[in-house]
Amino acid sequence: MDLCHVPATQEKGWYLALMAPNVKGPNYAWLDPSRLYCHPQGLQDCVADLLQPFQGDPIDMVAGIDAMGFILGSAAAAVLQKGFLAMRKAGHLCVQTAAQPYTDYSGREKVMEVRTDAISPGLRILLVDQWIETGGTMRAAIQLVERLGGVVAGRVHPWVQWGCHPHTPWWLFPLCVPTGVAAICIEDSEGGRWIQERYKCSHCVPPRLQPRFNHHQLGWN
Repeated sequence: MDLCHVPATQEKGWYLALMAPNVKGPNYAWLDPSRLYCHPQGLQDCVADLLQPFQGDPIDMVAGIDAMGFILGSAAAAVLQKGFLAMRKAGHLCVQTAAQPYTDYSGREKVMEVRTDAISPGLRILLVDQWIETGGTMRAAIQLVERLGGVVAGRVHPWVQWGCHPHTPWWLFPLCVPTGVAAICIEDSEGGRWIQERYKCSHCVPPRLQPRFNHHQLGWN
């Protein structure tokens, strides 16, 4: 899709057609979603779709994951008029930090850091990343937030009080704290399912396109 074209009919996720395929081989991600940010309407509609499920929910802060989550996260924070917290790759912050090792989508071992002076106990945080493939990066961010006392949806363990199974989706029990996880796509991987079973999640992918993205295929018809 041309970066200046705005379709007459704009269903949820119309801007996904702006994403660019990988042309550099297996050492890179299978696609580049960030092309849609260049479109005058694409970024706005993407952020609006990500935030729609959280309308009316008490959110104290938005956290974006290094690096592409900074774009969506800061845009979401601006819309919500909330502060923005950067979840950084290790070695970039000159202040006191907490660290969490993780394995990213490519299988590489990395470490994530976050400053310790921004998250207070009970702070309700919306975690934002561009894409969740294996779930390892987002899970590390969740672990950091919760270790510092912040709240991401689903961590009140309602099954203890209500007799629910620990894997009960968030929408089936009444005590879920309404902040959570947002990404353009959450793939149907083991890690993606782990996140969606435990946290309130938002993504932009229509059901008809989800199987294609799960298999790393582009196509819009």
